[in-house]
Amino acid sequence: MPMKIDVLTLFPGMFAGPLDESIVGRARTAGILDLRIRNLRDWTHNRHKTVDDSPYGGGPGMVLKPEPLFEAVEALKAERGPEMKVILTSPSGRMFTQEIARNLAREPSVLLVCGSYEGFDERVREHLADDELSIGDYVLTNGALPAMVIIDAVTRLLPGALGDEASSEDESFSHGLLEYPHYTRPVEFRGWRVPEILQSGNHATIERWRRAQAMKRTAERRPDLWEKLKWARPAK
Repeated sequence: MPMKIDVLTLFPGMFAGPLDESIVGRARTAGILDLRIRNLRDWTHNRHKTVDDSPYGGGPGMVLKPEPLFEAVEALKAERGPEMKVILTSPSGRMFTQEIARNLAREPSVLLVCGSYEGFDERVREHLADDELSIGDYVLTNGALPAMVIIDAVTRLLPGALGDEASSEDESFSHGLLEYPHYTRPVEFRGWRVPEILQSGNHATIERWRRAQAMKRTAERRPDLWEKLKWARPAK
């Protein structure tokens, strides 16, 4: 059975193209991923297709109303199955990580609800959503791009999505570290040579070198990750 991912958005046109290419596109064609983009305005009941209103208590911007969101999610659960996991994309969510991507890839059905404007009526967070995710500490125009990022990260973890199943286990963040340096032919380019150890053919030595390089790169470039790993390592 393919994994089912639905997206609820005000801007379905944004998804045309990025999710039709590369690994996600191939997974859809192969029947590994059943991806459907839904327009939230399809669950409105006035001629203006209103999905937002001004916030109680005043302030700038508009807030997504609960009525169309609840109606849409309930309809999609009835169509796709009650096990559907409902996730909001929002700057207020917890940070999306490779571990979360792995957990989502085990779910049979996921619905990504894209935030827009000033965000969601709080009752949506409290009574409709199972989780809320952010892809970084910055603000985007709406939640469509975060939804695409989540879909891409999850899809490549689905069985059969990658040509080499080991690829997804040998990448940055898969083991808590950034990925080690890669080289390919030619051996020398503009005076810069491929490290001799990678040409040695000694796989055990190469693996130790790669592990050391991954640790060095993580400590230098992502001290936050390195600190987590340091505390996670068992004391000797």
